[in-house]
Formats: sequence, structure tokens, C-alpha cells
Amino acid sequence: MEENLIPEQTNDNDRIIQVNIEEQMKTAYIDYSMSVIVGRALPDVRDGFKPVHRRVLYAMNELGNHSNKPYKKSARIVGEVMGKYHPHGDSSIYSTLVRMAQDWTMRYMLVDGQGNFGNQDGDQPAAMRYTESRLQRLAEAMLSDIDKETVDFQPNFDDSLEEPTVLPTRIPQLLVNGSSGIAVGMATNMMPHNLSEVVDGCIAYIDNREIPVEDLINYVKAPDFPTGGVIYGMDGVRQALLTGRGRVVVRGKCHVDTKASGREQIVITEVPYQVNRDALTDRIGQLVNDKTIEGVAHVNNESNMREGTRLVLDLKRDGVAQVIINQLFKYTELQTSFGINNVAISKGRPRIFNLKDLIAEFIEFRMDVVIRRTKFELRKAEERAHILQGYLIALDHLDEVISLIRNSSTPDAAKENLVNAGWGLDEIQAKAILELRLQRLTGMEREKIKEEYDELMKHIASLKELLANEGLRYELIKTELLEVKEKFGDARKSEIQYLANEMRIEDLIENEDVVITISHLGYIKRTSATEYRQQRRGGRGAVGSKTREEDYVEHLFVASTHDTMMFFTEKGRCYWLRVYEIPEGEKQSKGRAIQNLIQIPGDDKVKAIIDVKKLDDKEYVESHYIVLCTRKGIIKKTSLEDFSRPRANGVNAITVVEGDELIEAKMTNGQSEIMLAVKSGRAIRFPEDKVRPTGRGAIGVTGIEVDDEKDEVIGMICIDKEDTSRTILVVSAKGYGKRTQVDEYRITNRGGKGVKTISVTEKTGDLVGILYVTEQEDLIITCKSGITIRTGIVDIREAGRATQGVKLIRIDEGDQIAAISQIEEQEEEAEIAETDGQPEGENGAAPAADTAETTEPVQD
Repeated sequence: MEENLIPEQTNDNDRIIQVNIEEQMKTAYIDYSMSVIVGRALPDVRDGFKPVHRRVLYAMNELGNHSNKPYKKSARIVGEVMGKYHPHGDSSIYSTLVRMAQDWTMRYMLVDGQGNFGNQDGDQPAAMRYTESRLQRLAEAMLSDIDKETVDFQPNFDDSLEEPTVLPTRIPQLLVNGSSGIAVGMATNMMPHNLSEVVDGCIAYIDNREIPVEDLINYVKAPDFPTGGVIYGMDGVRQALLTGRGRVVVRGKCHVDTKASGREQIVITEVPYQVNRDALTDRIGQLVNDKTIEGVAHVNNESNMREGTRLVLDLKRDGVAQVIINQLFKYTELQTSFGINNVAISKGRPRIFNLKDLIAEFIEFRMDVVIRRTKFELRKAEERAHILQGYLIALDHLDEVISLIRNSSTPDAAKENLVNAGWGLDEIQAKAILELRLQRLTGMEREKIKEEYDELMKHIASLKELLANEGLRYELIKTELLEVKEKFGDARKSEIQYLANEMRIEDLIENEDVVITISHLGYIKRTSATEYRQQRRGGRGAVGSKTREEDYVEHLFVASTHDTMMFFTEKGRCYWLRVYEIPEGEKQSKGRAIQNLIQIPGDDKVKAIIDVKKLDDKEYVESHYIVLCTRKGIIKKTSLEDFSRPRANGVNAITVVEGDELIEAKMTNGQSEIMLAVKSGRAIRFPEDKVRPTGRGAIGVTGIEVDDEKDEVIGMICIDKEDTSRTILVVSAKGYGKRTQVDEYRITNRGGKGVKTISVTEKTGDLVGILYVTEQEDLIITCKSGITIRTGIVDIREAGRATQGVKLIRIDEGDQIAAISQIEEQEEEAEIAETDGQPEGENGAAPAADTAETTEPVQD
């Protein structure tokens, strides 16, 4: 195959040189691509800048446009850069200047802008003739020591001036602010990081230069974006830090508010990096109109300069907030992914860098800067010391020097005479002596020259020691980095959220006891157990939960944040939720609708909750059972193993017949005794083995006979036959209660009528709760009005099963007890509540007439 050749006319003699067009194009294209790669699109690994950024900052520094000086017109700065260093369009220079002044673009801004520099909604900045700029203090730290021969300079485009090839930065700029650019055949996309974390990583590297990159990740954890957001998952980030290539997924930050009308709204307070807020709002509106996202009534961008990002989605009454948030992550830029590609120029060649490579290159560069700066300072110090030495010689021969100068015909002759006078002066010293002002010849000035010379000699010795000792240089670099961290370091803006398969999230959650409350209308929250202070029996209580007028707290119990909660609904369904996933709220707050946390149908309701500590322990789940009972007295037992595989939409736990509903669920070890109590005051006790285990879909068997249409089961407890310290606690609707020994309830077969457990009268009200308690626990009582009281169970006296008990809490007219729960006793001072001016009995109890017990024998 013949080569493609083109003739090249070289001179008037028509002499032709044959050129291979393929090779010519290849050479020309490679030259062009390398020019783009090295001179335009990729940053230098040392200072982290592309040429245009470097030229803008250098020109501002040369203009004296510092942070402590007045602003200068941006147009003047752009003209300076374009005329002296960057002969390209003014728009490219101004856009570079603008980006360095935008706090949503740069993690650490380098330019302090005054005027309209655009915003996160995509609005363009004002023209450069309207805006003003000056350097940030951070940028000045990148330019410090540039006049001390710390970096190489090169001629500018027309060889009339010189510009730096790199800035002697003290800031690890490439890691801190990142960079992005598209060259020819390659691109870079480097994420910003937190300055404090990067400095800590640099210091760790200096302390141990053999440190593996895996250990450096403990210091530089993940990117840190100027717009905040949540980094969702760490596998891709970790891969990027280890290899230089990876992927980071960023989610916006949002929360759910409840308006005064009771409707919920989703408020987005942070959007992912480089996401346009107006475009995001329009996209959400389009998805709502297309019915891709349902349940949103209105969406609006309420962001402003003062309060920052605020995108508000008003929900319809049937809108489920968590479902909509998940749809926003799926269909909009509220969740965005960035490909990480750490490509930069090192020693004139592009390459990929991992975290350790980037830190090592920066520290190596800082070492070179420190050496060059020290050599410069040493040379200047020695030059100054040489002149001071000449001054001291002249002062020692002052009269002779004055006479010699006076007798010289010209300055050059005086200089030559000084050099030849035999005092050891050279031309430089002689010239300096001739330029010496007469006031320096006084005695005081002579002492100052001597002191300056002595100090200078000490400084020269320290500089020489610094040059000779690498360890001292590393310590100096560490000191300067710590100064940078102290001046410019700040807290991380982007949160890190680990995925379930990456680590145990429990490791990040403090293990503590919390009180979980669920209201009648289905609002749930968790509160630290210490917020519920202890009171004496008979006190007025405290407002425990603000609810709507028709709402009241129905379930209240204690669990650890690391536990798994199993929710059983009145229709017999079971759902799962980790305790730490339950929203935390103050004691007085309403909480969140449970439908936003677990997918419960609107016509169903949570009736029972079980706290499971080891749902992933095979031996544990195989040796435990879930016992369920319904309002009509049906009981059922199923192995915990059948409930050990959580499903998002729940599973069927028991088949509930029409007209009945599930009211209680307990976990047992298979060796317990079961006790059921009904509203009319009866209770039955029978061994657990009287109920054989069945599958999740079974109906169950009769536990206690409920023959009256108005009567119903109000509770179930499981008794440990080996534990003799526990007693049976029963509480009535109007605040009466007592403790009774277990042995007073005889064991029978299941399905019977049971025996009397409390004397139900008009004064006591119906039986509302039964618990299996010890004297080391506290009792928490919650009324339908929201009043909560906590009292020590040891203060509740024991009585026979047929008595009415003592008054535990004063109930307002029309109010009654909604729920009771037990909690481990806290070491708190017991407080005696006020009694509205009425005298109290001993220990804050109500008057004796209210606490009298009925002790008449009652037939079973």
C-alpha cells in the first residue's frame, strides 16, 4: 500500500520534500493534545491550579488586591490578567474569577466578591464592570513567600514579563477544593474535601511516610461539598481514595414538618453539589403534574441569601412523606452521583493519584518550597550580615574612615580607598559605608547595629541547621499546616451515611434506653428515659405528650436503641422497625405518623409491640415464641423464627375473625405461664404448653371465656415460674391499682372464666391494665388527656386479688387512664407534686378515704 504523501514547497527552486500525512497529523495532534492537557485543562498536582486560576490569583497579588485593602473592579483585574498573562477571552477569565468567589461552588473561596456573583438557582453574575473583588485570606496563604524564590518563573506569552509556573501554596488546594476539566483523550473530576481532615491526613503522613492509604482514610474520610448534603454509601468513595477512581452518591437533606392545619410538608434544606435549585423545583413540579409523584399539593423554592436553601413540598392529606422522599431520590437530582477521576499533572505528565499520592506530592512540594525559601532567607541574611560587619569595621576606625572619605576626590575613589585601606573591606561593604547616614554614627545606633548583627548570626545558624536537618524541615511543615488548620479549618458540611451492607449502623448509634410512645391516632416518637422524672404515688403527674384534642397516648414502653421493634396491628399483621429509626422527639412533642415509618394501611392500627434484642441470632429465635391474644379471648403461639425475616410490607401474624381484633403480643421461652385479664375484673392463669405452636396464618384457640358482649380482654402477661420476686399489678380506669402475689391465682385449664383480680366498682372504673412487675421498677401511667406520672412500684402496696386497691393518680373529671407501662427504676430524686392546696396523706398520697381498700371476701 502506497503511503499518503503531500508535497511541501520549500523555496523558489521548487525543491519538494515528501512528508507522510499520517505522521504529520499524528505529530500535530499529539502536540495539540499535550498543550491542552498540560497548559489548560488539568491542574498541577502541587498547587492544584490550572494556569488560568494561577494567573488570576498572581495578577491580583501583583495589583496589591489583598484582603485588607479596598475592593477593585473585576474588569480591572480581568484586564490585568488578559493583558499580561492570559491572552484569551475576557469571559473565560471572568468566569474563573466568579467561580472562585461563589461559596456554593468552592468549598473554600479564594476570591472575596462584592456585588452580584450569581446564585445557586442558576442566575448569572453581573457583568464585570459592576462587580468588585479582592483576595481571600486563604488565597494569600497560597501566595505567601512567592517573592522568596520558592518557585520557578517562566516568560509570559510575549516574553515581556515573568509568571510563576506554580504557586508556593501552604494549602493542600487540590484535595481541599478539587478540580474538574476535560482535556484531549482524558478528563479529571476531583472532589472537594474538608481542610481540617486533609491537614490531619498530611500530618499523619509526615509522622509515618510508610502509612498505608487505608489508614489515611481514617483522617480524610470522604469528600466534603460546599452545599452540604448526605454522602449516601461509602464503597465508591473508599474505592476513589484507594485507587483514584470511584463514585460518590450525594443526597440532598430534607425533613418533614407538620403545619398548624395538621398537613405535612417536606422541606429540602440542602441540595447536592452543582444542582440548580430552580431546575430541581421545576423537575419536581413536572413529575407531580405527570402523576409520577403523587400526594404533593404544591412545590415552591423559598430559598434566599439569608436563610439559604429551602424548597417546600406541601403534601396532600393522603400523601405519605417517606414514600415521596424516596421518589424524589429516584426521579430527581435530589440524589446525584459523581464519578471521581483524580487525574493531575506531575512533573509535566498526567497521571492518576490516590489519596496517599496526592498528600505525598503536596508534602514533597512543601519540602522543596521550605528548602528554597530557607536558602533565599539564608542568602539575604548573610548579605545583610556582611554589610553589618562592614559597618562595625568602619565604626571601629571611624576617624580614619571620615578622613579618608573627605580626602577622596570622587565616590569611586573613596570606595577604592576604603577597599585598599587594609581593614578587610570589600567593594559591597565600601559602597554600603558610603551610603551610611550620619545619624548611624551615634553611640546608640552603633549598639543597634551590634544587636542586629548578633541576632542575624543566630538566625543564620538556625537557617543552616534547618537546611542540614530533614526532621526539622518536616516539623516546620507540620507547624505551618497546623496554623492553616487553626486559621481556616471548619467543621464538615456533608454528612456520611453508611449503607447497611457496608457496616453495622448500630456501631454509630449510642446504646441507651428510650421511652417509646404511640398515640391513639398513630403518632410515634422516642424520648430519653431520663426525661420522665419520678413522682410519689397520688401526684398530679406531668404533661408527657402534646396531642390533638381527640388523641391520647395509647402505648408507652421502654427499649434500647439497638433493639428491633415488632409491631402487631389489630388486624393481625406484623411489621418491623429498628428503635434508632424511630424519630427522636421531646417529651412534649407529638411525634411522627407511624404510617410514614412502616407501611401500615390507613384502616389498620398498631395494638401491640415487642422489643426483640437478637433477631439475627438463630439459636435465640428458635428457642422463643410469640404469643398473641385477641379482644374476644383467642390466644395463639408461633415460633419467633417465623418472624425473623423482616419484610417491608409486613407479614400476617394471626388470622383475626370478623368482629374481633388483636390486642396483645408477648415473647416467651416456651416455659412460661400465661395470664389473661378482662375488663370486668376477672383473670385466668394457665401453663403456656396448653397452647400448641401453630403457623403464622392460624386462627388460634380460646384463652379465656368472654361471655358478655360488653366485656373484653384488656391485657395479657407471661409469668416466669422461677421468678418469685415479681407480683401481678392491676390498674383500673379511674386510677386505682394494687399488687398481688402470683400464687393467689390458681392454675386452671385455658378457656375457663378465671377468678376475680380486682373489685370493679363505679368508683374504680373498669380494669384497664395488667402488668408483671418487680419492686425495682417504676410504673408509668398515661391518661387520655396526655398527663403522665411515674411512680415507684415499691410504693404500691400489696393486697388480695379481690380488693379494689389504692389510688395511684388523681384523674380529672371526664379523664381516664389510657395506658400503663413498667420501666427500670432510675436513680433520680423523687419529687412530690403539688396538691392544689388540698392536704395530702403520708408520702404525697391522697386522703385516707380515697385510698381505703375493700377487704371483704369475694366468691370466685
